[in-house]
Amino acid sequence: MIIFLLKSYIASILDNLLVKKGFLTYPVKLLKTFDVSVLFSYLLFPASCIYFNQVTKNSSMVGILVKCLFFSVPSTLAEHWIERNTNLIRYKKTWTSFHSFLSIAGTFLFVRFMMVLIRKAAIKQSGEE
Repeated sequence: MIIFLLKSYIASILDNLLVKKGFLTYPVKLLKTFDVSVLFSYLLFPASCIYFNQVTKNSSMVGILVKCLFFSVPSTLAEHWIERNTNLIRYKKTWTSFHSFLSIAGTFLFVRFMMVLIRKAAIKQSGEE
């Protein structure tokens, strides 16, 4: 649950920031009151992050980075295809698929790092009681 909420929160902040700065637009919106991709930011991205955290829970740093590629590259390719072939997302200014890849991979790794800290704090807390 923590991963899902953390990833949703981060994705919505980044999405809103990128839309407000004019790097992305979402011409077709699921909900008219949101300027972000609700389906991606609040369902698909967080769910994939949960799975990423599960498969990397006992991985080495190299394993985490390799698995991050396995999660980030398909997501980036899907977004690239959607941007080129539908009206669901439009890149503006200097935004490219490479920027999307960096933001997707970066958030996977950031949430993974945050979960390490949360787990360590929980273990420390349970050990003190």
